[in-house]
Amino acid sequence: MSSTDMGARAEQRLAELGIELPNVPRPIANFIPWKRHGAIIYLAGQVCEWNGAVTCRGKVGEAVDLDTARAAARICCLNLIAALREALDQDLNRVRSCLRLGGFVNCAPDFLQVPQVINGASDFLHELFGPNVGAHARTAVGVAQLPQGASVEVDAIFAVD
Repeated sequence: MSSTDMGARAEQRLAELGIELPNVPRPIANFIPWKRHGAIIYLAGQVCEWNGAVTCRGKVGEAVDLDTARAAARICCLNLIAALREALDQDLNRVRSCLRLGGFVNCAPDFLQVPQVINGASDFLHELFGPNVGAHARTAVGVAQLPQGASVEVDAIFAVD
């Protein structure tokens, strides 16, 4: 199946996975959830928040284990997809490619599995869009703190119709 075909199936795939997206988180500072420039949509960073409540707080590698952090990264990605869907007038079938994903992990200084945490978001993009549309360049960085004490934050850039 071509990447265009997989993008055209995104709404169906979301239903097949039984996923209901959260409300698009509203910024707590001076920025907007998404910005479109031509065929590119830039998505602001989303923490692991579900409809207004942060689901995972604390340092990964201390208060938070790897599996919990990976699940938090998936929630971040669900928030990104909700914002992307809003930017596309509720039609994820217009997605052509995830170009880049950026992941930030609030972690202990000696925590070395930052990329494995962000796999929670990357894996979901592959699950939703397939390997061609969902494949992306990526950065995964360990940080000292994130907004609201969240354990994970993820941002993204997509190519769309």
